[in-house]
Amino acid sequence: MAKHLETGKKGELLAIDFLKNLNYEILEENWRFSRAEVDIIAKDGDILVFAEVKTRSSDLFGEPEAFVDARKEQLLADAAAVYMKQIQHDWEFRFDIIAVLLPENRTPTINHFKDAFFPGL
Repeated sequence: MAKHLETGKKGELLAIDFLKNLNYEILEENWRFSRAEVDIIAKDGDILVFAEVKTRSSDLFGEPEAFVDARKEQLLADAAAVYMKQIQHDWEFRFDIIAVLLPENRTPTINHFKDAFFPGL
């Protein structure tokens, strides 16, 4: 597996553990629709959460969360709409970003941005 794919997978696993420790219920991992993939779909109490995980080994070129652009937000929103229709969603939802830094030979850091964006606004 390519190094960047290994880094991404490790970041997603750390993000899942992070959310579980906050008592989130993980519903889906790497849920796909068309060209979009939602890294984590979870419940935070009564709130449905669509989480995008961004993992980097360094912040030399910017913080991981800065790499979620408007196009990615729209892809996530499109996938979320399909998912909510499939489960007959009728409660609150939000989009989160979980930024993971995995510096070599140092402790990883995780930053969780709740309600990080709302596509279309």
